[in-house]
Order: sequence, then structure tokens, then C-alpha cells
Amino acid sequence: MQADKEIDTRGLNCPLPILKAKKALSDMSTGQTLKVVSTDQGSIRDFQAFARQTGNELLDQQTVNNEFVHVLRRR
Repeated sequence: MQADKEIDTRGLNCPLPILKAKKALSDMSTGQTLKVVSTDQGSIRDFQAFARQTGNELLDQQTVNNEFVHVLRRR
């Protein structure tokens, strides 16, 4: 999936991937998409909760090898 912006949070543990995503989304326009690549296994449920709490849309989540890819749409 093509995203407007991508951030690499490999090697970072909760809550850093969420905090970096929140900062990146704040610099984006409504409707733009953000791809976050993480190695934190807990990021799957963290990004689901983050999307529910913030109103940003979680478009996709995938596990690729030992990495977790999350795609969000800015509200």
C-alpha cells in the first residue's frame, strides 16, 4: 500500500511508535496516509487502540517477517 509518509520505528518499544506516529500525523493534512514500520509486537493492539481513541482510520495492519506494518489515514 502506497502512503503519503512513512516512519521507521524499528527497535523502539511502546509507547515510542505511537508517539512518533502521533507527531507525524499532526504534520499531515486530513485524508493523507501514514505508514509505520515497527518491530514491537505490542504495536498491533496499540495502533488499534490509538485509532479508536483519536479518530484516525486504521486502514491496514500486516506482519511481514518480524516487522509490523500499520497504515493510518489522518482524520
